[in-house]
Amino acid sequence: MEKHITDERTGLKYELVGNYYLIAGDDETEDDRPIGIWGQRHLYYIKQHKRSLYTDLKMSGKLNNYLADINEEAEEMFSQLVKQMANQQAVTEQLKAENQMIWVQKMNSICNSAREIINSELIFI
Repeated sequence: MEKHITDERTGLKYELVGNYYLIAGDDETEDDRPIGIWGQRHLYYIKQHKRSLYTDLKMSGKLNNYLADINEEAEEMFSQLVKQMANQQAVTEQLKAENQMIWVQKMNSICNSAREIINSELIFI
């Protein structure tokens, strides 16, 4: 049996693994950019709810880059939202020095709000 074959009708390349032919991956290597928590959440969402998008990205070899882009955008959005909300609610280093428990409560609330915004506007769409 041949190690590699190509289907002329579809143009897909197959590689012999054990006794089975599996679709061979592209020779192009994807960037080793981290997917991160936001990328993993979006991956879970598209696997469950947008299967055609997931399949298209996976087959074209663009899935990791797509998820890394989502992760970078979400990280940037998260840090901006936290800074803006902290300024609006007067959560400062002075408050942290004076009353740590209130500062922690407010920062946790701000972080949770920022996560919800990112989830609704970027991850679960």
